Amino acid sequence: MKKSVLINSEISSVISKMGHTDMLTICDSGLPIPKNVDRIDLALKHGIPTFLDTLDTVLEELQVEEVVIATELETVSNDMYKEIQNRFKNIKITMIPHEDFKVMTKESMAIVRTGEFTPYANIILKSGVVF
Repeated sequence: MKKSVLINSEISSVISKMGHTDMLTICDSGLPIPKNVDRIDLALKHGIPTFLDTLDTVLEELQVEEVVIATELETVSNDMYKEIQNRFKNIKITMIPHEDFKVMTKESMAIVRTGEFTPYANIILKSGVVF
């Protein structure tokens, strides 16, 4: 049995295949997921699992060098924006309009859907290297 924190086999598989700058998206329950991108649907009901719990678990496995979020997050869901900032103090945070964010998700290796109901609680994680 897997010893590390992340026990979801689909997410673990995607992370193990990621190379430098490959992207993984974690999203709220409302983000449209492109048909050509693998969907890992964790959403059970309103708020379960949360975006932050999912993000924190993924971050225990994935080396991240940059994140992308929607500019709207800062004004519409400022508490979530601050939580993201706290997690990435030494990582580049790129902010783009939500419409551009949705287009960018088409390049993700997979999109992990959570039960989060906070508007714009979406993030693209760009894989870094551990050396």
